[in-house]
Amino acid sequence: MKVFVIAEVGINHNGDMEIAKLLIKAAKEAGCDAVKFQKRSIDIVYTKEFLDSPRDSPWGKTQRAQKEGLEFSIEQYGEIDRYCAETGIEWFASAWDLESQKSLRRFNCKYNKIASAMIVYEDLLKEVASEKKHTYISTGMSSIQQIDRAVEIFKKTGCPFELMHCVSTYPMDDEDANLNRIKSLRDRYNCNIGYSGHEVGGLAISCAATALGITSLERHITLDRAMYGSDQSASLEIGGLRMLVSSIRKIEKSMGTGEIQMQPKEAPIAKKLRAHVPWDSNE
Repeated sequence: MKVFVIAEVGINHNGDMEIAKLLIKAAKEAGCDAVKFQKRSIDIVYTKEFLDSPRDSPWGKTQRAQKEGLEFSIEQYGEIDRYCAETGIEWFASAWDLESQKSLRRFNCKYNKIASAMIVYEDLLKEVASEKKHTYISTGMSSIQQIDRAVEIFKKTGCPFELMHCVSTYPMDDEDANLNRIKSLRDRYNCNIGYSGHEVGGLAISCAATALGITSLERHITLDRAMYGSDQSASLEIGGLRMLVSSIRKIEKSMGTGEIQMQPKEAPIAKKLRAHVPWDSNE
């Protein structure tokens, strides 16, 4: 099965539509299947006390200024929708509140995403599941019981989904990857399992996850890991993204069926190298 590769733009656009478009174009050219964003209603997701607290950023001196600076309006998502259609790549977004999820419906995206932080928000899970779109559910910082409940909601609603193994540290240390959890999730829930990675650069862990049979892979992307933003350091720059997609496609081709027998391409080599020994080529 082909791995569905998602380039997570998230908030790495820093509120700049031109950066967003450059990342969308780069994802398409690298061979990704979709780009993903994040949508929040600032006054719902954060308290007034938090928003009024100090924080230096390119947009001002408060948390509100920073959060609003990173957030695209619904009109800007309309521009993203048009640009992705022109570019020929799917897009969708992970909503962090009910209002955001409802506002995204106007774009008729093919997919939904439940962020790891939102897997415990049952009202949001039910709202997303009611749309009956294929949904990627990240399982970072979650207990078995919390994942069980999310799966129960989606199954009860009849909404197609797949779980994504995820470790919610930003960035993730290699020794915390716990890739064997991919098999554990597959065995427990009998569903497709993806991988949402937050490792610092590098492709090895994502490639290993691919070899373990994931059906989707999501990595954050950026123009420059030195740019402002909390997700930049755990993101792939464009060159790394191209290498990742190329490696994934190569791994898919290399996995084979697992059947134990001589391959047809080996037969003439065997005949040549075994010419001096008695053996039956039909065995």
